[in-house]
Amino acid sequence: MFKKILKRVFQVLLLAFIIIQFFRPEKNKAEGISNNDISKLYPVPEDVGSILKTSCYDCHSNNTVYPWYANVQPVAWWIGDHIEHAKKDLDFSEFTTYSIRRQYRKLEEVNDLVKKNEMPLDSYLWIHKDAKLSDGQKLIIANWVSSLRDSIKANYPADSLVRKK
Repeated sequence: MFKKILKRVFQVLLLAFIIIQFFRPEKNKAEGISNNDISKLYPVPEDVGSILKTSCYDCHSNNTVYPWYANVQPVAWWIGDHIEHAKKDLDFSEFTTYSIRRQYRKLEEVNDLVKKNEMPLDSYLWIHKDAKLSDGQKLIIANWVSSLRDSIKANYPADSLVRKK
């Protein structure tokens, strides 16, 4: 009796697994670089661009490189949800659409999160070992962010860079 129930549960689970394979989230893949990409407004040196592509862009741009397992449900849903939330927080492909205040703040957040080893996320690094930032790469990012923030500060009034209370 127990074996029959177990067999039936397994069959139902297998059928459910097969059915959910037909419900796929939209892929986060764009053709080329967006007109609103950070590189369209600010200089992104080659070394910085390489770091961003390897460690940030899968979640924080319109150009995710999907691993094979992103085609299997429910993993694809989890990855899609993760990307959606990440892009709401910071999207390098839409960076120029942000207000100057938000750009300035987001650059500061990038620097803080990288320094604190909070980005890239540990869950991302489990599979993407090459995305782990070395101290040298963190310094490159910090210097670039600092340079951009200095440039913004020099070109905009200070009161436009802080939140109004």
